[in-house]
Amino acid sequence: MFEFTVTARAGRARTAEFITPHGNLTTPVFAPVGTQATVKTLTPDHLKAIGASLVLSNTYHLYLRPGDELVRDMGGLHEFMKWPGPILTDSGGFQVFSLSETRKIDDDGVTFKSHIDGSLHRFTPEKSIQIQEKLGADIIMAFDECSNPKDHAYTAKAMDRTHRWAERSLAAQTRTDQALFGIVQGGVNPDLRSASAKFISSLPFPGIAIGGLSVGETKKEMHDTLDVVTPLLPEDKPRYLMGVGTPEDLINGVARGIDIFDCVLPTRLARHNAAFSSEGRLNLMNAVYAADRAPIDSNCDCYTCKTFTRAYLRHLIVAKELLAGTLLSIHNLRALIRLMETLRAAIQNGSFDSLFPNLLAQWHGNAERSRSI
Repeated sequence: MFEFTVTARAGRARTAEFITPHGNLTTPVFAPVGTQATVKTLTPDHLKAIGASLVLSNTYHLYLRPGDELVRDMGGLHEFMKWPGPILTDSGGFQVFSLSETRKIDDDGVTFKSHIDGSLHRFTPEKSIQIQEKLGADIIMAFDECSNPKDHAYTAKAMDRTHRWAERSLAAQTRTDQALFGIVQGGVNPDLRSASAKFISSLPFPGIAIGGLSVGETKKEMHDTLDVVTPLLPEDKPRYLMGVGTPEDLINGVARGIDIFDCVLPTRLARHNAAFSSEGRLNLMNAVYAADRAPIDSNCDCYTCKTFTRAYLRHLIVAKELLAGTLLSIHNLRALIRLMETLRAAIQNGSFDSLFPNLLAQWHGNAERSRSI
């Protein structure tokens, strides 16, 4: 039912085919985030048109609203959100980490307050797996604890707890049509990350995720951590870098052997009037674009760039038209998916090593910087 086959290599970078019950994934792949069973402002047809193949949804949010049992009764996530391709759900662990003021962690699980109405809830590894089985995604995550990467003493405790929860998550799984990934934790500490990578790799997970990055550490710390972890992971299993998704992060992650990425960044930037561009990030609210006849990026093949000018997009933003978010989201997601297509082709045709520095120079800081005017 699940099969992962590496098809080409360039150093640690690789392409592969990952067979799932709802279709095959060609990796490395970027997954748009559909937190609440929708990628914000976009329809499934939009996602298909930009070349998306995998979508992520969020266990914590869907458990609270509309409820995992309702989703199950509506036919599971694929039927509920009308996305026919593979779906990945996280375990809720990161949301628990982000609710630091309203949750209490113990060795058995986590008690937390709903961000919606303040009601009290509890997640355990067993509960998280139960919810994800009702949601019905193709790829699901073991329950883990994401900790402050700079606190070595607490991170060691959280890592040990994550390991025990990984074993309990495996024991709790009852469905065979869902690939359960274990999660490597350990902050930015090489000793902890190494121990976690070895432990999680020793368990019978069909895939392995790397969590606890892009939570405040530096880019160098992220890269150094990946340099420690990925060489210790099995070659015959997919590797998922959770919540990481700037263009340069994707390039650096692929070079270090990562297969799957996701991030809310492309759609979040779109909702704040920002667009990825080979010229640098554009803030389309700026008056300089008021009469600009150019597309966002003349090198882009998305619907937005083939159809509309920067002037029109700025008009939509100034007029507070909802279409602006849709059109910018189409572009930003297509930019990252197209980048992944370029990286896959370069690995397959042997040009990755020569292309890598050029791509990195082109996309460096693109999530943060604005185009020079």
